[in-house]
Amino acid sequence: MATIGLDKLFYAKITSDEYEDETYDTPSQLAKAMSADLSVEMAEATLYADDGASETVKEFTSGTLSLGVDNLAPAVVSDLTGATIDKNGVIISTSEDGGKPVAVGFRAKKSNGKYRYFWLYRVKFGIPATNLATKGDSITFSTPTIEGTILRRNKADKNGKHPWKAEVTDGEGENSAETITNWYTKVYEPEYEGEG
Repeated sequence: MATIGLDKLFYAKITSDEYEDETYDTPSQLAKAMSADLSVEMAEATLYADDGASETVKEFTSGTLSLGVDNLAPAVVSDLTGATIDKNGVIISTSEDGGKPVAVGFRAKKSNGKYRYFWLYRVKFGIPATNLATKGDSITFSTPTIEGTILRRNKADKNGKHPWKAEVTDGEGENSAETITNWYTKVYEPEYEGEG
């Protein structure tokens, strides 16, 4: 079913980046979302045998998330890009900046009124793009865009795999109301059958 909206754009800093113990801070609102474009890159290999394709493997390598937002607060810019805020509240960007990856969560409204929820576990953002224009005969809004690279999570899940995205649609499948209710209280951790 098609989506008709986008809101509740949150991020959570990665508090422990150890391979065995990747943890997240409490999610905070990133900005008011205007657009989110997500593209994924896959590594692909085909094994040929007996004059034909015998096996094909496709695996996630990375992705790109481009966010159009209404505004980026100084603290958010600092968290996402590594820029510093001086004692006067001025954002100082340097050539040595390099923000740390964060988790990004958002939801998209479907045409039936339900929502599809997302968490991207590791996104490393670059410098926000700024588009400015002089005021003419009509009003044109200029808003920032920020682009990040989506990476797989360092921490393996209970199945020994490294997730890069968690996604659930309200009212579909076996999801519980509690999963949806708590979606923004913490970054979602995968749970599998047989876990207590």
